[in-house]
Amino acid sequence: MTYLRLDLMPKLQSIMRRRFIARANVFAFLFAVVFVFLCLRYLPERECQSNRQTLGSKLKHRLIALILSSPDNLERRNTIRKTWLAEHDVTVKHFFVIGTQDILPEQRNTLQSEKQKFDDLLLLPRLQDSYGMLTKKVLHTLKAVHEYYDFDYLLKCDDDSYVLVHKILKELDKWQSKGTKRELYWGFFNGRAQVKRSGPWKETDWILCDYYLPYAVGGGYVLSYNLVEFIAKNADILKLHNSEDVSVGLWLAPLANIERKHDVRFDTEYRSRGCSNQYIITHKLTVQNMLSMHDYYQASLGALCPKEFRNRMSYQYNWTVPPSQCCNRQSGIP
Repeated sequence: MTYLRLDLMPKLQSIMRRRFIARANVFAFLFAVVFVFLCLRYLPERECQSNRQTLGSKLKHRLIALILSSPDNLERRNTIRKTWLAEHDVTVKHFFVIGTQDILPEQRNTLQSEKQKFDDLLLLPRLQDSYGMLTKKVLHTLKAVHEYYDFDYLLKCDDDSYVLVHKILKELDKWQSKGTKRELYWGFFNGRAQVKRSGPWKETDWILCDYYLPYAVGGGYVLSYNLVEFIAKNADILKLHNSEDVSVGLWLAPLANIERKHDVRFDTEYRSRGCSNQYIITHKLTVQNMLSMHDYYQASLGALCPKEFRNRMSYQYNWTVPPSQCCNRQSGIP
């Protein structure tokens, strides 16, 4: 019988470790080669390059801001860059999200130049950018951001929304300082919206009830990381409806341990309620509206409106009654 000398054991272990590392490196090299081949063979060059840059890294941010845009909305994007994104916070990462399937060559070239200049476009090459694809656009975006980034919270808004990012961060700090273990779904909620049976948002297969389930309206809402993760991991089995905000509310409806925070400072409905110095997100602004609001906010050291006004009344959501009775508009509420 042959016995191994004890003094040879460390050397043998070292050799085995080196062999293991060498094999692992070979495997990693082969994986990289296969990945690059598949990129070059099957994916558009832009997506391939973007994925290679991100592969293996998961960057951490306090807040990810997703701003839904469209190929021709360069002026809107530049306006946002010059206004509410101008004061860069290193804990915040923003993306303008655009579908690029079937766009014109000149549009593609313009977007590529913009991407190289600002490095803040999230292009979705397999998604046609249209109203009918908004829900799929949000779903694909949540999957991509979840895959490549680590973050605490995610803000989804549109490119006609004006956001006071520093106030969003301050409110998130206050909410987290309470020590709550609940997940956050934060926005301006609607629980009595009747199912659309005509028009661009027509729903043909909504069979749950006569009303949509409570949801935060789409001009701007915030989700904590675990809620984004739930949506991203279950993306392949989630039911998609025409309205992205309605769909998000539906996807999160059965989950426990969520704080649905209704906030009247989110002026995020399909039509603005007016101008209030209490707002932290204002929706449905033109480019000129946004520039004027930002200039006044800077000059006044914190006021959004030269004169506050109201186009329609607001409401505090009543969570103690059925959703159809939740939202009675009253005067005196921002």
